[in-house]
Amino acid sequence: MGYVTSLFAHKVVAAAGGEVDATAMLASVGISPSAPRDPGQMIPAERYYDLLERIASQIDVTDLPVRTGASMRLDEYGALGLAFKAATTLGASYARVERYARLWTSVVEYELRPATGGTLFILHRAGELRLGMRLSNEATLASAVSIARQVCPVPLAPVEVLIRHPAPRSVAAHEEWFGCPVRFGAELDAILYANDVLARPNILGDEGISQYLATHLDAELSEITRTPALVTQSKAAIAQRLSEGTPKMAEIARGLGLSARSFHRRLAEQGMSFQSLTEDTRRDLAEGLLRDERHSLAEIAFLTGFSEQSAFTRAFKRWLGTTPATYRKHMSRR
Repeated sequence: MGYVTSLFAHKVVAAAGGEVDATAMLASVGISPSAPRDPGQMIPAERYYDLLERIASQIDVTDLPVRTGASMRLDEYGALGLAFKAATTLGASYARVERYARLWTSVVEYELRPATGGTLFILHRAGELRLGMRLSNEATLASAVSIARQVCPVPLAPVEVLIRHPAPRSVAAHEEWFGCPVRFGAELDAILYANDVLARPNILGDEGISQYLATHLDAELSEITRTPALVTQSKAAIAQRLSEGTPKMAEIARGLGLSARSFHRRLAEQGMSFQSLTEDTRRDLAEGLLRDERHSLAEIAFLTGFSEQSAFTRAFKRWLGTTPATYRKHMSRR
């Protein structure tokens, strides 16, 4: 399972405005609205796409990705945001993203590639181009231009923006904000920049600071590359025990060869708790089982650790804002 920074969820909900219930939207992806924003807190990517699709069911989202991207601020991206600022040129800033984006997300990779007319900054994201992913891709490209404008000493516009999926009903907001043609139905999700734009010095570029931050980011990257294995193994162990009731942290830690204290610390380093990990596992397992018509709702309640179907229904409605039966019916139509 892939993860993205919770910052993206905060931003898209804020961009949606008062037409959606921000508290309920954030809670649906496991974020406490009252907690400080922490880009290091990760949420499952599929849950983020679900959030975008719930917003789309309530409001017109034609220009939501642009508004979301425009709201991104480098200061909110932690050390990677600082490294983007400190790089000496815009091209060097994007090279930092290409190398260290794993600190933001495990579902997107970036590539700088020479092309006719300049250099492409390409977004690679595998998976079905469902609505949530399409909106996320648009917002990601808008974010990439937004943060570039924050380091550029003069007004900046790409040569062209390329987007794989079909165009929305209007592209006027996209072209106005990007300041260039936006071509939907392309072969890539990418931004084409003129080479002289990427070679332009950044406002606060400093080679010494940039190198110092790169060393720090290398250490962070080295740490998080070990995290998916821990999370994956933990969720698998939790899922196996749920039918016996809610597992205890000490039991799961012991099965992973860790002390309860070490397990707690390693989860905390990733902005997670054993309780949130168990909740995520229950939810992910429930969604998967509901896609399989062979399991009754009562069986799914049992397999996800609930003693009664009514308790499962209440929990599922808290997670996704709908009942298990309605969710199953919706998935069967897709």
